Amino acid sequence: MKKTLALLIAFASISCSNAQKKVFSKEALSETLLTADGSQVAFQDILKNYKGKTLVVEVWASWCGDCVKAMPKIKELQANNPDVAYLFLSMDKTAENWKIGIAKHELKGDHFMANDQMKGVFAKAIDLDWIPRYIIIDKTGKIVLYRAIETDFDQINTTLKDLKK
Repeated sequence: MKKTLALLIAFASISCSNAQKKVFSKEALSETLLTADGSQVAFQDILKNYKGKTLVVEVWASWCGDCVKAMPKIKELQANNPDVAYLFLSMDKTAENWKIGIAKHELKGDHFMANDQMKGVFAKAIDLDWIPRYIIIDKTGKIVLYRAIETDFDQINTTLKDLKK
């Protein structure tokens, strides 16, 4: 009985941790990110720039093989959804590598970098466990897709299509 209960609790906590959130935590919103010009800006202030727009957030890094493999898919997504805004949040270790990655992969959108990479405060605040990671926010500012990865482009496309209705 104890083993069954322990398994049930473990399963429930794993299921809850992978849940699709509808809003960002206070910790995520208050965390600052690096801008391309070297200044710092709070994530909540970045999100304010997209009020009234559908937004695709990609969390990535220039060193990430899966991120690079997914680049053609994100470019296709942008071509098919020109009315959607795109925000790229880098988990690179240095600003130099981040900027080289943006130029090399010709990423169109707005760019910011986490100050403490994959295991830092911001990454923990958005439950980051894999990159690339995609988050979709609707025009009202509600998260409609919180946990998508590079194998979820069918779901990403369907979500964006549904938001156009």
